[in-house]
Amino acid sequence: MKSTLEHLPEDKQRELARVVEIIHEEFSDALEGSFTAFKKRGRILKIILFGSYARDTFVDDPHTMKGYTSEFDILVLVSSRKLAEPQYWDRATDRLKWDKAISPLVRLIVHGAREVNNYLAEGQFFFVDILREGIVLYELDERPLAEPNALGPGDALKVAREYFDRQHTSAQGFLELSRVAISRKWDIHAAFLLHQAVEAAYSALLLTLTNHSLPSHNLTFLRGLAEERDRRLVEAWPREQHLHTVWFRVLNAAYVKARYSRRFEVSEEALSWLMERANALFLLVESICRQRLAILERERVGHTDLYVGQISWRRKHDPRMSHRSRAFLLLLNRSAARSRLASN
Repeated sequence: MKSTLEHLPEDKQRELARVVEIIHEEFSDALEGSFTAFKKRGRILKIILFGSYARDTFVDDPHTMKGYTSEFDILVLVSSRKLAEPQYWDRATDRLKWDKAISPLVRLIVHGAREVNNYLAEGQFFFVDILREGIVLYELDERPLAEPNALGPGDALKVAREYFDRQHTSAQGFLELSRVAISRKWDIHAAFLLHQAVEAAYSALLLTLTNHSLPSHNLTFLRGLAEERDRRLVEAWPREQHLHTVWFRVLNAAYVKARYSRRFEVSEEALSWLMERANALFLLVESICRQRLAILERERVGHTDLYVGQISWRRKHDPRMSHRSRAFLLLLNRSAARSRLASN
């Protein structure tokens, strides 16, 4: 990973220094007076900037891209997985949100270091990308993260396809149920179901593209992660009008408030707009995911062709090749041919 912020303007470098300062302060306060062993030994091991500010592709002008602006994506690695629980980071999240010295929103992700090393060993693209593109803002020592194990093309396609099929089907089910609820004037139920549909759609995209999705019901958080992966998704939720921003917040709050708050309300006009934008999101998610699956399919076919070519060469030049190996080669050739036809 890199360790320099020279590509960023000086004001952004100062803001990131403030982010690191707040993270340390709030983590220290959260553990103060603890006698539990894992808390007493609790340490922040690394703080890593990733995403558009690390890649130098950030957007800092709200008058472009339908009001979209980039956020600071921060990964914090701690000494124990238990210390990644939300109760240790809620105050840090709040301070980062309201601190006047930090202009971009901060998207904070916390994991145990061993957990991230396991994800790298599994070849999860989300963490492999952070390892490749991330910038270290702080580290307790220079101990590197694990070397990633890349999934083979066939395995990568299988995992992505399974994630897409499961999560996309779930999202469509919630979307259809929300339509039924709207048709019956069950507005509060419709808002909750629409929240679940949008959450599942973002989960489908993140799992298909990165092999990883954080267990969050916060649509603002999931939307930010997804839009960092593909800026086309910004089109789904226009931000130019304040009313539209308010309606999205209503949808975000529906996961809890639609079930537990007697004061929760959502207008028919808001529901109509939210349903319209959810449909737009679904079309974008499906298109982006299917493009990703098509790329993985081409990589799998190309890998198979290479393997078949290697065996074919051996068949011509190695008379010791067994009849069983020749039969296997024939099956591979047929399978590769079918895959090429299916991808064309």
